[in-house]
Amino acid sequence: MDTVRITRCALFACMALIIFAVESCIPPFVAVPGVKLGLANVITLSAVYILGAKDAFWILIVRIILGNIFTGQLISMIYSLAGGLMCYTATVCLKRFFAGNTIWALGVIGAICHNIGQIACACLMYRTGSLVYYGLVLCSLSCITGTFTGLCAQLMVKVMK
Repeated sequence: MDTVRITRCALFACMALIIFAVESCIPPFVAVPGVKLGLANVITLSAVYILGAKDAFWILIVRIILGNIFTGQLISMIYSLAGGLMCYTATVCLKRFFAGNTIWALGVIGAICHNIGQIACACLMYRTGSLVYYGLVLCSLSCITGTFTGLCAQLMVKVMK
Protein backbone atom coordinates (compact mmCIF):
# COMPACT_ATOMS: atom_id res chain seq x y z
CA MET A 1 0.00 0.00 0.00
CA ASP A 2 1.27 3.43 -0.80
CA THR A 3 1.22 6.27 1.73
CA VAL A 4 -1.62 8.18 0.07
CA ARG A 5 -3.89 5.12 0.02
CA ILE A 6 -3.16 4.29 3.66
CA THR A 7 -3.82 7.89 4.66
CA ARG A 8 -7.15 7.98 2.81
CA CYS A 9 -8.26 4.73 4.40
CA ALA A 10 -7.23 5.98 7.84
CA LEU A 11 -9.18 9.21 7.35
CA PHE A 12 -12.29 7.34 6.25
CA ALA A 13 -11.96 4.93 9.19
CA CYS A 14 -11.56 7.87 11.60
CA MET A 15 -14.63 9.59 10.17
CA ALA A 16 -16.64 6.38 10.51
CA LEU A 17 -15.46 5.84 14.09
CA ILE A 18 -16.29 9.40 15.12
CA ILE A 19 -19.75 9.19 13.56
CA PHE A 20 -20.33 5.78 15.16
CA ALA A 21 -19.30 7.06 18.61
CA VAL A 22 -21.40 10.22 18.36
CA GLU A 23 -24.44 8.31 17.12
CA SER A 24 -24.17 5.88 20.03
CA CYS A 25 -24.70 8.86 22.38
CA ILE A 26 -27.83 10.07 20.59
CA PRO A 27 -31.08 8.81 22.12
CA PRO A 28 -33.32 6.72 19.83
CA PHE A 29 -35.59 8.77 17.60
CA VAL A 30 -38.33 6.10 17.57
CA ALA A 31 -39.66 3.78 20.27
CA VAL A 32 -38.55 0.64 18.42
CA PRO A 33 -35.53 -0.98 20.13
CA GLY A 34 -32.43 -1.29 17.98
CA VAL A 35 -33.32 1.38 15.43
CA LYS A 36 -30.48 3.75 14.58
CA LEU A 37 -29.83 6.02 11.64
CA GLY A 38 -26.66 4.12 10.79
CA LEU A 39 -24.75 7.27 9.90
CA ALA A 40 -21.39 5.47 9.88
CA ASN A 41 -22.68 3.55 6.86
CA VAL A 42 -22.45 6.82 4.91
CA ILE A 43 -18.69 6.44 5.11
CA THR A 44 -18.71 2.77 4.09
CA LEU A 45 -20.99 3.39 1.12
CA SER A 46 -18.94 6.39 0.05
CA ALA A 47 -15.71 4.44 0.42
CA VAL A 48 -16.97 1.75 -1.96
CA TYR A 49 -17.39 4.40 -4.66
CA ILE A 50 -14.38 6.58 -3.85
CA LEU A 51 -11.71 4.14 -2.64
CA GLY A 52 -12.90 0.80 -3.95
CA ALA A 53 -14.34 -2.39 -2.48
CA LYS A 54 -11.16 -3.72 -0.87
CA ASP A 55 -10.39 -0.53 1.06
CA ALA A 56 -14.06 -0.10 2.01
CA PHE A 57 -14.06 -3.61 3.47
CA TRP A 58 -11.14 -2.87 5.80
CA ILE A 59 -12.64 0.49 6.78
CA LEU A 60 -15.85 -1.34 7.73
CA ILE A 61 -14.02 -3.98 9.77
CA VAL A 62 -11.91 -1.37 11.61
CA ARG A 63 -15.01 0.71 12.34
CA ILE A 64 -16.99 -2.22 13.69
CA ILE A 65 -14.24 -3.65 15.88
CA LEU A 66 -12.85 -0.39 17.25
CA GLY A 67 -16.26 1.29 17.44
CA ASN A 68 -17.69 -1.49 19.58
CA ILE A 69 -14.58 -1.53 21.78
CA PHE A 70 -14.57 2.27 22.22
CA THR A 71 -18.28 2.46 23.04
CA GLY A 72 -18.20 -0.61 25.29
CA GLN A 73 -20.73 -2.51 23.18
CA LEU A 74 -18.72 -5.71 22.81
CA ILE A 75 -21.82 -7.91 22.98
CA SER A 76 -23.30 -6.22 19.93
CA MET A 77 -20.13 -6.68 17.85
CA ILE A 78 -21.37 -9.98 16.39
CA TYR A 79 -24.60 -8.31 15.25
CA SER A 80 -22.66 -5.37 13.82
CA LEU A 81 -20.39 -7.74 11.90
CA ALA A 82 -23.31 -9.78 10.56
CA GLY A 83 -25.26 -6.72 9.46
CA GLY A 84 -22.23 -4.81 8.20
CA LEU A 85 -20.92 -7.70 6.11
CA MET A 86 -24.36 -8.37 4.64
CA CYS A 87 -24.74 -4.69 3.77
CA TYR A 88 -21.21 -4.52 2.35
CA THR A 89 -21.73 -7.60 0.18
CA ALA A 90 -24.97 -6.25 -1.27
CA THR A 91 -23.39 -2.86 -1.88
CA VAL A 92 -20.37 -4.26 -3.70
CA CYS A 93 -22.46 -6.68 -5.77
CA LEU A 94 -25.01 -4.04 -6.82
CA LYS A 95 -22.71 -1.01 -7.16
CA ARG A 96 -22.51 -1.22 -10.95
CA PHE A 97 -26.28 -0.73 -11.18
CA PHE A 98 -26.33 2.39 -8.99
CA ALA A 99 -24.29 5.44 -9.89
CA GLY A 100 -24.65 9.19 -9.88
CA ASN A 101 -28.09 10.19 -8.69
CA THR A 102 -29.18 6.67 -7.68
CA ILE A 103 -26.66 5.90 -4.92
CA TRP A 104 -29.40 6.71 -2.41
CA ALA A 105 -31.32 3.63 -3.57
CA LEU A 106 -28.30 1.46 -2.82
CA GLY A 107 -28.34 3.01 0.66
CA VAL A 108 -31.88 1.66 1.12
CA ILE A 109 -30.91 -1.80 -0.11
CA GLY A 110 -27.83 -1.76 2.13
CA ALA A 111 -29.88 -0.76 5.19
CA ILE A 112 -32.38 -3.54 4.54
CA CYS A 113 -29.57 -6.07 4.08
CA HIS A 114 -27.94 -4.82 7.29
CA ASN A 115 -31.13 -5.59 9.20
CA ILE A 116 -31.52 -8.97 7.50
CA GLY A 117 -27.97 -9.87 8.56
CA GLN A 118 -28.61 -8.84 12.15
CA ILE A 119 -31.94 -10.67 12.38
CA ALA A 120 -30.44 -13.81 10.80
CA CYS A 121 -27.63 -13.67 13.37
CA ALA A 122 -30.13 -13.26 16.21
CA CYS A 123 -32.28 -16.13 14.89
CA LEU A 124 -29.22 -18.40 14.84
CA MET A 125 -28.02 -17.32 18.28
CA TYR A 126 -31.41 -17.62 19.97
CA ARG A 127 -32.54 -20.57 17.83
CA THR A 128 -35.89 -19.10 16.96
CA GLY A 129 -37.51 -17.91 13.78
CA SER A 130 -39.96 -15.64 15.53
CA LEU A 131 -37.51 -12.73 15.33
CA VAL A 132 -38.28 -12.53 11.61
CA TYR A 133 -41.45 -10.61 12.49
CA TYR A 134 -39.37 -8.03 14.32
CA GLY A 135 -37.12 -7.95 11.25
CA LEU A 136 -40.06 -6.85 9.14
CA VAL A 137 -40.51 -3.81 11.38
CA LEU A 138 -36.80 -3.02 11.22
CA CYS A 139 -36.69 -3.42 7.44
CA SER A 140 -39.62 -1.07 6.94
CA LEU A 141 -37.89 1.58 9.07
CA SER A 142 -34.61 0.97 7.25
CA CYS A 143 -36.23 2.30 4.09
CA ILE A 144 -36.32 5.70 5.78
CA THR A 145 -32.88 5.53 7.40
CA GLY A 146 -31.33 4.00 4.27
CA THR A 147 -32.69 6.81 2.11
CA PHE A 148 -31.15 9.38 4.43
CA THR A 149 -27.74 7.69 4.65
CA GLY A 150 -27.80 6.94 0.93
CA LEU A 151 -28.49 10.59 0.08
CA CYS A 152 -25.64 11.66 2.38
CA ALA A 153 -23.28 9.17 0.71
CA GLN A 154 -24.43 10.31 -2.73
CA LEU A 155 -23.61 13.90 -1.81
CA MET A 156 -20.24 12.89 -0.36
CA VAL A 157 -19.30 10.95 -3.50
CA LYS A 158 -20.34 13.87 -5.70
CA VAL A 159 -18.33 16.39 -3.68
CA MET A 160 -15.22 14.21 -3.35
CA LYS A 161 -15.02 13.26 -7.00
